[in-house]
Amino acid sequence: MRIAADRDLCIGAGLCVLSAGEVFDHDEDGLTVVLAEVPDEAQYEAVREAAALCPSGALTLSGEGAEEPQDQA
Repeated sequence: MRIAADRDLCIGAGLCVLSAGEVFDHDEDGLTVVLAEVPDEAQYEAVREAAALCPSGALTLSGEGAEEPQDQA
């Protein structure tokens, strides 16, 4: 998984930091900074939650693990 943050869209709501504080932070302007563009697999769920909660849609996830795993019946 790779993470990108569009700082032009970011409104500094902070939900990413609350969801995945080891992966995201805010700079002095209150905008999102990605600390780990390629997070550990153990962080995938928190990163997906952060992206889903982002009110401005500033976070983009790509690559393996970016999508929610499908339930296997």
